[in-house]
Amino acid sequence: VQLQAFGGGLVQAGGSLRLSCVASGSIFSSNVVGWYRQAPGKQRELVAAITRGGFTNYADSVKGRFTISRDNAKNTAYLQMNSLKPEDTATYYCNAGGSRYESGPIWGQGTQVTVSS
Repeated sequence: VQLQAFGGGLVQAGGSLRLSCVASGSIFSSNVVGWYRQAPGKQRELVAAITRGGFTNYADSVKGRFTISRDNAKNTAYLQMNSLKPEDTATYYCNAGGSRYESGPIWGQGTQVTVSS
């Protein structure tokens, strides 16, 4: 398995969750890592992405609420999600090999985030 995502769950609106994406070293070391999400009936969309050097990009809908980070020594990327809203409910996927604006070819399995109102 090249990418594994963890940390989803059920949370009330206004709450927080932290997602983790663990990658094999060869994937993580030189690649942009991104978080994407897909809600039922909707297209998969970019949530946030981060370069190895720490440059980031966020969807407008999550700016100020979500923070993406990475620990290169641990081959792990994180998505801290605060002030969650019901519209954040989706399956969240981590991705590698793309850019800050487009996904790459490497996907992890999804982790479900459900925000209740």
